[in-house]
Amino acid sequence: MAKGHRSQIKRERNANKDTRPSAKLSYARVSVQKACFVLDAIRGKDVQTALGILTYNPRYASSIIKKLLESAIANAENNNGMNVENLYIEECYANKGPTMKRIQPRAQGRAYRIEKRMSHITLVLNER
Repeated sequence: MAKGHRSQIKRERNANKDTRPSAKLSYARVSVQKACFVLDAIRGKDVQTALGILTYNPRYASSIIKKLLESAIANAENNNGMNVENLYIEECYANKGPTMKRIQPRAQGRAYRIEKRMSHITLVLNER
């Protein structure tokens, strides 16, 4: 059990909060493996280079991640007052989300399972 008044505990917990600008997309309809191909291409790059890579990447996940990156840039500008030219992608990762299970009818009355996977994608920016 923590010591102190409830408001004091909350104040201490909020003081340790991460202040880096970020954006998170939950329940993205793309598998973690496919999202990570795109995330690996932009990790550590500056924001303008990453936007160029995402614009011309043919994968479906790149369109989702591009919108997410634009949201993170807007968060950095408006909430943190950061300069866009100095921003770079410090962290980006995809975690496993729930899986929708569907049935595909097959020959002789059999049924095969199709798993439609989802992911939770997170982008964290920082200033150089």
